[in-house]
Amino acid sequence: MQYPKEIGQLIESFSKLPGIGNKTATRLAFFVLNMDNNDVKEFSSALTKSKEDVTFCSICGNITSRDMNPCAICSDSSRDQTTIFVVEDSQAVMAIENTNDYHGLYHVLNGVINPMQGIGPNDINMASLLSRLKNHPEVDEVIAGLDATPEGEATSMYMARLIKPSGIKMTTLARGLSMGANLDYADSITLSRAVSGRIEL
Repeated sequence: MQYPKEIGQLIESFSKLPGIGNKTATRLAFFVLNMDNNDVKEFSSALTKSKEDVTFCSICGNITSRDMNPCAICSDSSRDQTTIFVVEDSQAVMAIENTNDYHGLYHVLNGVINPMQGIGPNDINMASLLSRLKNHPEVDEVIAGLDATPEGEATSMYMARLIKPSGIKMTTLARGLSMGANLDYADSITLSRAVSGRIEL
């Protein structure tokens, strides 16, 4: 059956979202059709405003509203100014903040080095990190909080090569076994990291 053009365009729009196939996109499109008109208008307005009113922090690269730049974290003088936690994207900032265990600053790279996709150091927010470290001698530790992927590891190693000569301590997140993991099913790299990163009980 051929859907009306407007429905087809709506389905196509939803299918552009990550993890949304044609079946789910169709279900979402018909869900929207059955929504209250005011809810549809609010949804549309939220989409538009998120593109128009959200930008990247001029200091750390995290997402922020255009009327709060620098972002709330960079503007908070009570946070530990000596530590910068480097992450790939703003979602990672939210995840770390939700732990309530870290109270320093952040730097969002908005990507990782990935030669296969043509993404090099100049294509991510790396230069501003180096400039930030140069202008803020109080920073004495940079935490590489990137995903444990080949691209994340390569980006962390590249960053360490640039930063360590300045005398700033470079650390990375502990890697190893997750809670409930079975040793028999863990890969050798994970096991190796777990052994080398062991802690005293």
